[in-house]
Amino acid sequence: MKFDESEIIAAAMIGFDMIEGPGIKWFRQFEDCEFNIDMESFLMNFYLSFRGGDEGLQPLAILYNNFYIVAFSRGLELCCLFMRPENLNTKLERLGQIANELVQQMDNTEEEQDTETEVEGTDYEEIKRIVINLLNGQEISTPELRRYFKLSNSEIWRVMSQLEEANAVIRTQKVGRTQFWTAICS
Repeated sequence: MKFDESEIIAAAMIGFDMIEGPGIKWFRQFEDCEFNIDMESFLMNFYLSFRGGDEGLQPLAILYNNFYIVAFSRGLELCCLFMRPENLNTKLERLGQIANELVQQMDNTEEEQDTETEVEGTDYEEIKRIVINLLNGQEISTPELRRYFKLSNSEIWRVMSQLEEANAVIRTQKVGRTQFWTAICS
């Protein structure tokens, strides 16, 4: 990570009291700018972000829209440097492009794996028959069915959609993003 000392716009020492929780020991702004952050309202967020969780897996820096924070711990205290990086928008746009390219590559890889699975001879008719028997008189969620048959998400939804169109199964309830199914008794 490249930075210049001129990017540091403010610094703060956040202390921790066992009864009161985190508190500002001192705050110093190095340049007059539009850096208006209410430190009191963000104290707990900053402190937990940098000190919470696993000792071996704690962030050193957190990037926000217009600035980033680098924190160094000293016992229970945190010395936070508030910085404004140069050319942040350009870098974030490039990172967004990289992320989109990676997502597209992974989607293509998943589609290829789905196609290979189909070519390897997955017998969907047999899976449909077993699903109907499994769902006879009980509710089972789509993720459970997917794990049971070791299918991808798109494959199990293809099977369930075909069964639903054939009036062999119906949706019974939705909990969060999870759909539950049961067989239609004929």
